[in-house]
Amino acid sequence: MRRALVIGAGGQIGTELTTRLAKELGGLNVVASDLNAPKISENTAILSLNLDVLDQVRLRQIVVDHEISEIYHLAATLSATAEKNPGFSWHLNMQSLLNILDLAKEGLIQKVFWPSSVAVFGPGSPKSNTPQNAFMNPNTVYGISKSAGENWCNYYFEKYNVDVRSLRFPGLLGYKSDPGGGTTDYALWALKNAAHDTPYISFLENNSGLPMMHMEDAINGIIKLMNAKSEQVKVRTAYNISSASFTPEELEKEIQKFKPAFEISYQSDFRQAIANSWPDSLDDSEARLDWDWNPKYNFSSMVENILEGFKKTSDPN
Repeated sequence: MRRALVIGAGGQIGTELTTRLAKELGGLNVVASDLNAPKISENTAILSLNLDVLDQVRLRQIVVDHEISEIYHLAATLSATAEKNPGFSWHLNMQSLLNILDLAKEGLIQKVFWPSSVAVFGPGSPKSNTPQNAFMNPNTVYGISKSAGENWCNYYFEKYNVDVRSLRFPGLLGYKSDPGGGTTDYALWALKNAAHDTPYISFLENNSGLPMMHMEDAINGIIKLMNAKSEQVKVRTAYNISSASFTPEELEKEIQKFKPAFEISYQSDFRQAIANSWPDSLDDSEARLDWDWNPKYNFSSMVENILEGFKKTSDPN
């Protein structure tokens, strides 16, 4: 029997992954956790608990008490937020991962999912169609922690045969929760404002190209990777995955196909330097080859779907 613990279940990815796992495994086989016990509206069978992932004793107790077989570790301080408190962000992002890998090393859990990010790349990495094994010199705390985390994952796999799997996510766009402090968040705020006929001031410049993905595709990618046979998972750092790349200006033009009056103005801040250091597109051919990664949404269908989703929500102000 597979039983999953989602750590960071109240966040942008966790909100949607938790309910998807309930459909895959059954609500009684999913435990959702966050600093404050998350509210799971779509499936009341899911057990919701409070958990500070840095609390090793409570983490271990939850795993044992609820017979957890796999952990989806999503708790982290994201790129823009991490720059404001580097020391704490490094500690949270690194120590939490090690706490979970150690449980897997002991055999208490059988499988781990941990998300990496496009932030592992830096100014010295190829800018376009960045390959799986490109040179990395991240210049943000978030990127440094994700790069180190990838290597820890690979180390635990090679040294202790821990079945840990990871994806390098681009910017993730969905309408079921607000973003959590990332550099690619501009796109989500622009779409949310557009859906409610409100202009948007972008904190990135008009020509800042970045890879993006619909949240549904991200969730599908996690599920597909975790369901793949172990021998199919040939990359134990993290797989590049992507679906579309665009600039704020290109996003504005695409939105205007559905909302002709919508406009983006520009007032860049410290996040511009972060965006400048990241790739504008990723080569995800290894994920496509190894476990048949294939996104559902392209640029246009992504924009249309998210706008429709936001129309059903309240005004962003």
